[in-house]
Amino acid sequence: MKKTSIRNTMLFSFSGITLVSVVIFLLIALNYTERTVMDNAIENTTRLVNQVSYDVDSYISYMSNITTMISENEDVSNYLFAEDLSASERSAAKEKVILQFESVLKSRPDIYNLAIVENNDNYLINDGEGKLNPYVDVTAQSWFADAMKAREGNCLSSSHVQNSIMYSYKWVITMSSSLRDRRTNEKKGVFFIDLNYSSISDLCNNNKIGNKGYMFVMSEDGKIVYHPKQQLIYGGLFEEDVDKILSSKESYFTVDEGDNQKLYTICKSEETGWIVVGTAYTSELLKNSKNTQMIYIIIAACMILLVLIISSMIAETITYPIEVLKNSMQKVEQGQFDQANVVVKTRNEIGSLSNSFNIMTQQIQNLMEENVYEQKQKRKSELRALQSQINPHFLYNTLDSIIWMAESGKNDEVVEMTAALAKLLRQSISNEDEEVLLSQEIQLVQNYLTIQKMRYKDKLEYEITVDAEVANATIIKLLLQPLVENAIYHGLKYKESKGMLWLKAYRAGSYLCIEIQDDGVGMDEDTLKHIFEKHKVNYRSNGVGVYNVRQRLELYYGKECSMTYESKLNQGTKIMIRIPLRGGEEHD
Repeated sequence: MKKTSIRNTMLFSFSGITLVSVVIFLLIALNYTERTVMDNAIENTTRLVNQVSYDVDSYISYMSNITTMISENEDVSNYLFAEDLSASERSAAKEKVILQFESVLKSRPDIYNLAIVENNDNYLINDGEGKLNPYVDVTAQSWFADAMKAREGNCLSSSHVQNSIMYSYKWVITMSSSLRDRRTNEKKGVFFIDLNYSSISDLCNNNKIGNKGYMFVMSEDGKIVYHPKQQLIYGGLFEEDVDKILSSKESYFTVDEGDNQKLYTICKSEETGWIVVGTAYTSELLKNSKNTQMIYIIIAACMILLVLIISSMIAETITYPIEVLKNSMQKVEQGQFDQANVVVKTRNEIGSLSNSFNIMTQQIQNLMEENVYEQKQKRKSELRALQSQINPHFLYNTLDSIIWMAESGKNDEVVEMTAALAKLLRQSISNEDEEVLLSQEIQLVQNYLTIQKMRYKDKLEYEITVDAEVANATIIKLLLQPLVENAIYHGLKYKESKGMLWLKAYRAGSYLCIEIQDDGVGMDEDTLKHIFEKHKVNYRSNGVGVYNVRQRLELYYGKECSMTYESKLNQGTKIMIRIPLRGGEEHD
């Protein structure tokens, strides 16, 4: 029941945390995706609308040049206003104007009519054969009146049916300009061009906004200049939100019409005053966003399912050692000590508990075989004496720290330091072999550094780097811990700021290289010169000092090994050890 309870608790906890995290992420992603797609759509639509506005301006500017060229032609003034010219001179001026008209009409199929008009009796249209509608007062037309009122420049009308010319009732946009009598400089007539929709419609239709979107052009007073649904608008069957377009201070806005919500993008021409409007349907713009959001939801569902599976596996992995430990305890209760050993490879609290349990059962079994144990201890007493040389001051200080943390209610720190101390002591005294795996020696050093870091929180940081290919190499036991201890007590302890200690192990050819480096107070040249002399340096560490380590290296490896020091005052110290590789053997 307990196992099931722990397993379910872990499973529900992992799943709940993951579910909340995925849901939060999903909401953020969905909102961000929709907003990003909308921003991109607005940006693209604005760019298209600005381009169309620019193209329309270029087109109107070109037509303005034609208007200016013709309206300032001397032959136009001579034909309309020079009453003192002879009939032949007036006829010649007319032919020149007609020739110019024909040249423009042939090169520009988007122009319906070209005309110069003084009144219903005095005019010239296209090839000279065109007639004004006798039932329409041409001087009363808006395009005529606007041109006569304008101080300078050309006037543009909104779209309308040109009923001033007989037999030519077409929808046009009229560009008009006043004509002056060159003799009196008085406005007497108007030149106008009737433009069809082909060029403007092409400009708008060639820049589509999706499948349903469109562009249209309106004048600054709100009249439609061009619209792809112009007939429906004039028939009252379709309308645009003209008032909102004219009153909008932003370059875009949306109009909520349910599923047909529209995005209006606006660009007003400084040259013509026309307003180019791009209309897009947000449902179409956000179509890809919906697909992306659906993919997000599917991925999130798969992630949640995967987390449930992984959580179940993790819970099973964590609770399995507890079950194994429970079964071993039952065997101990039955007196089966030889079968009670727990094999747990995890390096967490359960692993530590299992190791402690194994030690306990082993110690009990050893007590039952006291004679064998005593003989074994006698044979290896010398090695144990060396291995168990742990500084009493370090032990006292560590125990004092544990007491202080316990009194302060820092239970987690008490557990961590006690576990590290237990591992350190166990590793120092339990293994009877002279050689150990490098990984075991590194673990001993790491436990030692864990304790020291907790004691000197503001004084010590460390970093251990061991290449995988040398982790199973063998070295003599208690080789590194004394050197690390010396680095702390003689290098980092007296540094005012936090100190850093690095331990690196790597392969160089057929040798194992180990570097221990600190950024502490360092040594002067005289101290460094006598570092390997037995009594020159006052070691206050564990008694297994530099001299002892070097002696052990030379006795065990001979001349194949080396141990060197590098140090600069106030910069730090570096120890380099080089020993032949003996990898991979198993140690009992």
